[in-house]
Amino acid sequence: MKNVPVDYQTTNKIIEKYGLKDFGKATIREVVAIASELEKITGTEFIRMEMGVPGLKPAKVGVEAEIKALQNGIASIYPVINGYPELKKEASRFIKAFVDTDIDPEHCVPVTGSMQGTYASFLTCGQCDDKKDTILFIDPGFPVQKQQITVMGYNFASFDVYDYRGDRLKPKLEEYLSKGNIAAMIYSNPNNPAWICLTDNELKDIGAVAEQYDTIVIEDLAYFAMDFRKELGKPFVPPYQPSVSHYTDNYIMQISGSKAFGYAGQRIGVTAISNKLYHRQYEGLMQRYGGGTFGTVYIHRVLYALSSGTSHSAQYALAAMFKAASDGSFDFVEEIKEYGVRAAKLKAIFKKHGFEIVYDYDLDQPIADGFYFTIRYPGMTGSELMKTLIYYGISAISLGTTGSNQEGLRACTSFIKDNQYDLLDNRLTMFELNHQKA
Repeated sequence: MKNVPVDYQTTNKIIEKYGLKDFGKATIREVVAIASELEKITGTEFIRMEMGVPGLKPAKVGVEAEIKALQNGIASIYPVINGYPELKKEASRFIKAFVDTDIDPEHCVPVTGSMQGTYASFLTCGQCDDKKDTILFIDPGFPVQKQQITVMGYNFASFDVYDYRGDRLKPKLEEYLSKGNIAAMIYSNPNNPAWICLTDNELKDIGAVAEQYDTIVIEDLAYFAMDFRKELGKPFVPPYQPSVSHYTDNYIMQISGSKAFGYAGQRIGVTAISNKLYHRQYEGLMQRYGGGTFGTVYIHRVLYALSSGTSHSAQYALAAMFKAASDGSFDFVEEIKEYGVRAAKLKAIFKKHGFEIVYDYDLDQPIADGFYFTIRYPGMTGSELMKTLIYYGISAISLGTTGSNQEGLRACTSFIKDNQYDLLDNRLTMFELNHQKA
């Protein structure tokens, strides 16, 4: 391949070193490592769209609160496994302010990011009933969550929601849940990577089947309030973040500090367990642990075994950010709308050069501009496109790794710099010319 920004032979040599039979199946971290190595060796600036790392400054109110806590000596004290009381109180208030759901402070538990929150949730859900040994993924989704399932030795099932939106979703869910082996189902909303946003009607259907088949819903709100088509940033005022919590008591809500508050490095989030589920006793948990409710097992058995608590000072930071947001003195949504601005610019450049948006519609609405978007190029598989773009200094991940049945790539907006829009335009111009010749 000639006339490409990144040397063809060097690129192949680096990729071969990783022993990947199918480059499209490379993990996010492998793509990060390959792109970083090529950038270093060739001196070519890469347009990095493979990893969902926040690209905005952390919320000042959180940083200041954490510094103060550290200066006051909090680092020398083990955190209480249940969580810093002020964080639990403010998490409950935040959920009421922006989701309009009541969850007792006791049931809001700090975790070292939603990654730990989902791991502990999967683990606990899978122990409740020995007949239910499978987690259902409403895909596409975050690839590492399936890795978590593999690590713990559980089973999983999945389907691409692309063809099952609206009235088609409930029958599809019933197809799986009616088998009686689904312990829990998980989705992200907004979705990573498609950025679709499940509607209230769809969430109502998810809640209905959760009740009918006694299945726990794990609602991953890593991109909290980031459907920028709606004004979701005003506390205690509708519209609210859509949530299955309005339609069932069988839910666990994951709220991350990483994207909404730019606090990814401190690994802090909250698992919020519904008031009813928290106090529910399961035979499987009774047999394994000799007692306890879902909530107490989650905290005192599972989380305690995983980490013995969450960074103490980071809990002070998240408490301060939740409080300021609920007070109305910190408009966190306004600050993160930059991701939507970037997405709109990037999509326009890709489409200019013959690319298409894969998940382009949210039912009857154009897909929102946000943290992620999806692209394809006519005549190329996702794996082929992913590898080809590496030669042009553009890195992204294949949709195939996310549970999607569509051919294409997930692109993240977070690392895009102002100078890179023109750079992307130039490189895609070159890409388009080369593929027209072919």
